[in-house]
Amino acid sequence: MPSLPYRIGIIGGSGLYNIEGFEKQKWRTVKTPFGAASDQLLTGTLASREVVFLPRHGRGHRILPSELNHRANIWAMKKLGAEWIISVSAVGSLQKKYKPCDIVLVDQFLDRTKQSANHTFFGNGIVGHVAFADPICEELRQLLLKSARRKKARVHNGGTYVNMEGPAFSTRAESLTNHRLKYDVIGMTNLGEAKCAREAEIAYATMAMITDYDCWKTDEAHVTVEMVIDNLNRNAATAQAVLADVLPRIPEAPADWPCHTALANAIMTDRKCWPAKTKKTLEPILKKYL
Repeated sequence: MPSLPYRIGIIGGSGLYNIEGFEKQKWRTVKTPFGAASDQLLTGTLASREVVFLPRHGRGHRILPSELNHRANIWAMKKLGAEWIISVSAVGSLQKKYKPCDIVLVDQFLDRTKQSANHTFFGNGIVGHVAFADPICEELRQLLLKSARRKKARVHNGGTYVNMEGPAFSTRAESLTNHRLKYDVIGMTNLGEAKCAREAEIAYATMAMITDYDCWKTDEAHVTVEMVIDNLNRNAATAQAVLADVLPRIPEAPADWPCHTALANAIMTDRKCWPAKTKKTLEPILKKYL
């Protein structure tokens, strides 16, 4: 059976699969041992590269942040040959310098979810502990930074993403605390993606698209769904332009980036003890170690 092409994954919301030049589109259903992914995955070519796109919340935005099945989403991406993932995500700004429609290329996360058991592929007889001090692929992040600057986007280099659980937006006390602690943006989705992508040896980076000031900034209207949607639509063209520029600059095959060998020294369980069922479940992720 021929091997799959190396693909670049894109996870995002409505509109990204309508990028001009996205050709040979085909929706694919991928069954995973972790349950259903958010939706079918859309494969095709963009900027002469093989791409696989996943609408994070499903077409029509049907899935809550806390309902996202990150393991299924990332497993499906890996199964279809994704070796890089660019996440395009709506976030709130926690600092005055990050204005609506800016891009923040975050390099850190703070976990304020209760979902950690659902953010790992390990367990069921195989114990793994990946290095996660630097949770974003720096090589991919730098490529995004250069592309954003080429496209004259208002882009910020680095920042900490607070991953809250939702679905309600922050209380003012929570928002003010995050602001005073000098965190940068707040969202509900990316940490689980980043953790699972690291375990799957996929290079992952986030384009955090500012839609609002959360509610710490009392001279601004507090965040509403209407505000988020309006600024998401304004952000879409910028995101598409950056994606079209960066895709051909990503290596044709996995390079010597640390993310692509994240499991090399991470699995503690002796291979002789790996349960057959767990090996089968994790085959797309562990295949080079089997």
